[in-house]
Amino acid sequence: MITVTLNEVFLIMVSLLVFPGLLFIVSLAFFTEWFIRKFSARIQNRMGPTYVGPFGILQPFMDFIKLASVKEEIKQKYSIDWLAKVFGYMGLSAAITALTLFPISPIRFTSDYDFLVYVYLCCVWVPVAMMVMGLSTPNPFATIGVSRILSIVTVCEPAYFVAILTPILLVTKIYSPDNVYSIYWTSVYSYRLWLNPYTLVPIVLSFIAVMVSLQAKSMLQPFNIPEAEQEIIAGFATEFNSQLLALANLLHDIDTVITIISIVYLFLGGPYPFPHLSIEGVLILVFKYLLVLTIMTIVKGVFGRFKIEQAISVIAKYSLLPALLALVLALIMPI
Repeated sequence: MITVTLNEVFLIMVSLLVFPGLLFIVSLAFFTEWFIRKFSARIQNRMGPTYVGPFGILQPFMDFIKLASVKEEIKQKYSIDWLAKVFGYMGLSAAITALTLFPISPIRFTSDYDFLVYVYLCCVWVPVAMMVMGLSTPNPFATIGVSRILSIVTVCEPAYFVAILTPILLVTKIYSPDNVYSIYWTSVYSYRLWLNPYTLVPIVLSFIAVMVSLQAKSMLQPFNIPEAEQEIIAGFATEFNSQLLALANLLHDIDTVITIISIVYLFLGGPYPFPHLSIEGVLILVFKYLLVLTIMTIVKGVFGRFKIEQAISVIAKYSLLPALLALVLALIMPI
């Protein structure tokens, strides 16, 4: 029989609602959106967010407030807005719950094969939520956008899965054989993979693969195909407005944040080799997050949009193929 103390219940609620849950992850999502908009604008010799807050840093927050509480909600006759909102909230809940598998959470759920829970929450529920939201508002452009999401997800999510499986497998084989395929223990030992000459090649290949899949999962250039304004207006989000648009944007941003956090922990070791709660560890963690965010923003700023067939080919060639090669190397590598 499993018993849970009041202190554990309190920690679970704090983890889900405050840190690293809803409050923290929403704030980080707003910051991430601001950073991408501001930095990519500078790359393209534009201003980016400027007026709301210092350097325009509060612009994403004010955009969300405006959509959620000021803009009038316009409903189509045949739209199912309640279904879109339900799946949007389910996607948010799944993404926030996944954070409890990482060391960043005050209370962590760890077990063998817990990475499958993470994959189920973030690689299945989040894209499914986005697609159902798009299909809940009938429009030819929304349908095309959803079909494009499905086309990208069919390739980039398996590539992401195989890419994160490589460090998880290597850590299980070499450093933590008693904790099989665990997100937490991979986070603890993954930085050592870069220092081991036998694991350097597979971890580099899988890191390249996961960065390409991150770009595709985030629907940023050159993979912003499901919401290509010049071709299909706004794609799956064409009919979104007011609260529904705010919810869709927030889900998209949080999905990007969770993916970056997974890369920081599973590939770069999070705060390690420093302790997690130390000042040095926090600074290293922030630096690694900004490093990954900067790389993806630079790619967004310098690339144009691919066609759908080009995007699938690029993901398969530069994400799925390197990830599979890295996994094979990890499987045949002697302990």
